[in-house]
Parts: sequence; C-alpha cells; structure tokens
Amino acid sequence: MASCPTLLGTDESKATPTSFILPDLVAHCPFPLVYHPNGDTVAQESVDWLDTSCPDLSVKQRKALRGLKAGELTAYCYHTTQPERLRVISDFMNYLFHLDNISDGMMTRDTEVLSDSVMNALWFSQSYRPTNGRGKKQPLDELNAGKLARDFWARCIPGAGPGTQARFKETLAMFFESVHIQAQQRDSACVADLESYISLRRDTSGCKPCWALIEYALDIDLPPFVVEDPVIMALNQSTNDLVTWSNDIFSYNVEQSRGDTHNMITILMKYHGHTLQTAVDYVGELCRSTINTFIQDRASVPSWGPDIDKMVAQYVDGLEAWIVGSLHWSFMTERYFGKAGADVKKNRFVALLPS
Repeated sequence: MASCPTLLGTDESKATPTSFILPDLVAHCPFPLVYHPNGDTVAQESVDWLDTSCPDLSVKQRKALRGLKAGELTAYCYHTTQPERLRVISDFMNYLFHLDNISDGMMTRDTEVLSDSVMNALWFSQSYRPTNGRGKKQPLDELNAGKLARDFWARCIPGAGPGTQARFKETLAMFFESVHIQAQQRDSACVADLESYISLRRDTSGCKPCWALIEYALDIDLPPFVVEDPVIMALNQSTNDLVTWSNDIFSYNVEQSRGDTHNMITILMKYHGHTLQTAVDYVGELCRSTINTFIQDRASVPSWGPDIDKMVAQYVDGLEAWIVGSLHWSFMTERYFGKAGADVKKNRFVALLPS
C-alpha cells in the first residue's frame, strides 16, 4: 500500500489567496481513455429526458443541466456496454447530479422526504404505493424525484441480476443516509473532522450505486464471495476515493464561493494548518496514492476459475474507466470551470471566485 502524506502545518503566508494550482492528476493516470461510439447520441437523449421531465427547473438550472455533460461522463465510464444500457445509466447519472443539486440546499427533514420517495420507487417499481414506514406518512401524490427514479429503474430491472439490483438499492440508500447527515451538519454549521468526513464522503459521492451499474453495463452479476473479497473491496474504495477526492479539488472553487464546507480542502485548512495551496497539494498526493494503490491491488486479484475471472477482469476494467474518465470529464463539464475547462486542464491555474 502506498503511504499517505503526513498532515503538517505550514509556514507560508496566511494572506488570503486569490488563486491556486491544480495537481496534474491526468498525467499521473496511466489508463487509456475510451469513449462509447454512441456516446454523443445517448448523452443528448438523456439530457433531453431529464430536462423535459422536470417542469419546475429554472432557466438557469436548465442551462446548467446542459453544461453538466453527465451523459458524456457515462460514455467514458461505461464505454463497452450496449447503447440501450448506456442510455439507462446515463439517465441515472443525470438524475444523480439532479439529486445532488436539489439536496444541497435542503434542511434535514426535506432530505428524509426525498429519500423516502426515491427508495419507494426502487422497491415498488410498478406503481406508486405510499407507505407509513417508521411512522412517516408519504404524500398521496408522488414527488417528481420519485417518478424519475421509477422511470429509469423500471428500464434497468430487466437487465440487472438480483445481486446487482440489491447492491444498487442498498448503496443508494446509503447515499441518502449520508446526505441526511450532511444536511444535519449544514443545519448546525458543523465542519466535520477529517476522519469523519472521509467516511461520510465515500457515500455522499454517490459512487457506490455507479459501481453496481458497472455490472449492469457488462450484463454480469458478481457472486457475493467476489463482491466481499478484500481485494475487490479495496479496488472499489480506491476508485471511490480517487473520484471523490479529485472532485473535492475540482469543485472547491465553486463550493467555496457559495459557502459549502463539505470538502476535504476546507477541513485541511480549518483543522490542520494548511494554506489553500498546501491543502490542494495534499489532496493531490492522496489522489496519486489511490491510483498507485489501485494498480498494486489489481495485480493481487484472486482467481476463481475462468468464467468468474473473466467477469472480474471486466468489472475491474470498469473501475479503471471510471478513474480515467472522471478525471478528463472534470475539465469537459461546465460544472467546475465554466467554459474555461480546456485552459484550466492545460495550465492548471484556478482564479478564486468571490464568496
């Protein structure tokens, strides 16, 4: 296992920074970048689906949806799947970012209502069946977020094995639980310590349901003894950490401008004596370490026989595609750097937005 950099303070100037330099994570990533041949067509269909299915979106939100390019991210990360399955996954990716956007400003109670509606759609995919679980009465009319979940999930179920379906539902429920905790922290103006943050962030990232969709994309259903193998679990976690921690770097500028503290860079500056640049550098080293660890662990994957080994190799290739695809997509989307992504990717210079 590659060692983590040591948390240290700094003697650098405490003057308010106006910019920072990104670590060159793209150069450190050795994996090939591949785009699905139907990626652009499916991406357009998918963004149109969410746009037309969300009547309450503002003009600004619709513009942001188009600039997000979640379908293009999907085309990088699931580049071997059938076009029909790519579309289902792309719809979920657009939807996941939509959930992230609408939950960001929610109070704790609101995140519970959102979670109940979405999970209801996954458990009762045929039609809306309001329940009174845990003493909470669900509304008679289904929330739009539930309708969207029911739409893509009903199309996913026929091609997803029972293990894949179970993992998707379990991990999406974990996502909502973590979003609820994040909302509690936001309500109380709490900034988590580093260890607590890392544990929570692995679920607020929403990556784990995406790993279940790797199986769906490949038309495989991994046996429980493979899913629970320590090396496979380590590969999952390394991929999650790389995607999540690199996102903390790429999204920091936008998040600091709106006062969002759910970011490792913020925590390093608040609790560990870092300046903005040393915090960015530290997280960059963590990201490089996760890529190195992923490569090392991949060489240690056990053998379970030819048939299972083939499935596992395809699955790990899917994790690899997520690592390289998410890094390149982060400069393609307008979510973090607006229309300047190509220049930022080349020069790695980020001017801070006003808060």
